[in-house]
Amino acid sequence: MLRFLAIRILSAIPLLLLLSVVTFAIIQAPPGDYGDYIRSMLVNQGGASPEQAEIQAEAYRQANGLNDPMVVQYFHWLGGIVTRFDFGHSLYYNKPVGTVVTERLPATIALALTCHILASVLGIGLGIVAATRQYSWVDTMLGVVSFLGMTIPRFLLAIIILYVLVFKLNVQEVGMFFSAKYGGAPWSWDKFVNLLYHVWPVIFIATFGGLAYNMRVMRANLLDVLNAQYVETARAKGLPESAVILKHAVPNALHPLIAYQGVVLPYMLSGEIEVAVVFGLATVGPAIVGSMGVGDVYVTATFMLVLAATLIVGNIIADLLLALIDPRIRLGGDA
Repeated sequence: MLRFLAIRILSAIPLLLLLSVVTFAIIQAPPGDYGDYIRSMLVNQGGASPEQAEIQAEAYRQANGLNDPMVVQYFHWLGGIVTRFDFGHSLYYNKPVGTVVTERLPATIALALTCHILASVLGIGLGIVAATRQYSWVDTMLGVVSFLGMTIPRFLLAIIILYVLVFKLNVQEVGMFFSAKYGGAPWSWDKFVNLLYHVWPVIFIATFGGLAYNMRVMRANLLDVLNAQYVETARAKGLPESAVILKHAVPNALHPLIAYQGVVLPYMLSGEIEVAVVFGLATVGPAIVGSMGVGDVYVTATFMLVLAATLIVGNIIADLLLALIDPRIRLGGDA
């Protein structure tokens, strides 16, 4: 297992390098850069003439290396990461990119993990309930819930909830994690409750979609497993039905869901983009969208690199979990 883990970690390094090259090239592909954003701001809000704005924008490009070839910019960014763990300087936020990441990533990961745990526990549990009550009214009702969760766009659900909160319930504190009085206060139970009061729409929307997927997959897999020969043998031995389901059927039905864990974290991190943008929360989503809109290359590239790293780590964790829960899985195909 340790050898497998070491090989996967070492093989992830060239993959990350390749992903960084592709990401940086894609980000740089559209025309325009942060100098164009400065020029438009000077003309539209600063009252400068187009010629004056272009002169200042060109001076900014020259000072910040935006006129350098893309290859030079990439190796400058990558060299800073490798040698100094420096992800560059954010042009839009006017601070180190590492600071932007550390300000937004922990809250995003906390939200994503919370939603993922809730979606997994509730989805798998409800999937078991639906499979063991096939074609009953409970199964039908849960089927409707899973259909709605997988078909309703997240941004639409976020807009509906936002409309109800602001225009129907007159909620004033939207787009923040805490009320003003808890902003710099130490952690307490009241502050935690206040946090839940502000972020529950994001948790609900993200959990709803993940719950629907987990429930549908668990129900379908468990129905297949319940008809397997070894399950019938367990029943023939006189084991209680609950033991047959929980000890024999459910562990084998979990395989696709465990493999799904390899992509779920970057999916949750990127999936919160639309919800966080609607609610205006200071998480990864708005930072990626905002940096792409103004040409803040280093912020966008760094966040994309973080998503790629979570994808690789998630797949390694999924492989380890599959090897742990299923004794038939061996490294290199050994039985």
